[in-house]
Amino acid sequence: MEVEVSAEAKDKKLNRAVALTVVVLSIFTGLCNIKDGNLVQTMQQAKADSVDSWNEYQATRTKLHISETARSEIAVLATTPATIESSKATLAQLDADIAKYRRETPKLKAQAQAQADNYDALNVHDDQFDASEAAISTAIAMAAVAALAESPMLLFGSWFFGAFGIFMGICGFAKFGFHPDVLSNFLG
Repeated sequence: MEVEVSAEAKDKKLNRAVALTVVVLSIFTGLCNIKDGNLVQTMQQAKADSVDSWNEYQATRTKLHISETARSEIAVLATTPATIESSKATLAQLDADIAKYRRETPKLKAQAQAQADNYDALNVHDDQFDASEAAISTAIAMAAVAALAESPMLLFGSWFFGAFGIFMGICGFAKFGFHPDVLSNFLG
């Protein structure tokens, strides 16, 4: 018993549309992946800078606290005229340090917060590229099944997901603020 299997599709027009869909979506995904890779590197640097700045802020706050405590202890312990006179230089140095730390602290906090905000802004665009990749991967899979099942409806569904993926990729490239919060919260 011989079974003949035909690899020839009945609807060449559908297969051409599937092939074109896959090529366009694959090229767009490749471009998005390059941009997303660069964005992730920038995000890693922004996060490292943010952590460094927060650490510097915390260290300055700690030095401020230590200087204030040391100043209070010296002031309390200096009870005789001799100890009061000998502690004046130390107290003056601690007062200068305390003033310096109080000036630096708000600047360091603002710098650290700005770097954290930069990371958050970059993350929005990373999410856009992630959504683009997910939608386009779904679209390519649906297009492949459309060719196998010879189903134009699956191809139309593929185009819907592909269009959403391209839209999200364009949002990432153009740095638009559109963010699919529902999708990100569900998958995140």
